[in-house]
Amino acid sequence: MEMPKASDADKERFRSVVPDRPDVVVKPMFGNLGAFVNGNMFAGLFGPVIGVKLDDEARVQLESTERTVPFGPAERPMAGYAGLPEVWNAEGDGDDARVRAWVEKALDHVATLPPKEPKERKPKAAKK
Repeated sequence: MEMPKASDADKERFRSVVPDRPDVVVKPMFGNLGAFVNGNMFAGLFGPVIGVKLDDEARVQLESTERTVPFGPAERPMAGYAGLPEVWNAEGDGDDARVRAWVEKALDHVATLPPKEPKERKPKAAKK
């Protein structure tokens, strides 16, 4: 499974479209970035593609009106996420406004989900 790495410009653009709020955390994930609220990812970066987690109605609306792409590895795209149109990466400020609107919609949706519980860490095996 190939994991494309986001360029510095991709990461900068991603950070610029994610809302600057105290409850939002952006952190690295496999050489890319993810944006989280209450421990749940609402937007991610996979190479140059920004993916958003939407409710079914909004996702169907986006996918039926825009040239979306699968989000995540081609072999296993992430369910519930839509990759925003790659053409928006090059078309300028008007498209950044559309990206911000969909990222905000994803944030609003995911913020309604129960907070993710941190995984319990397994104790390290004793050295012999």
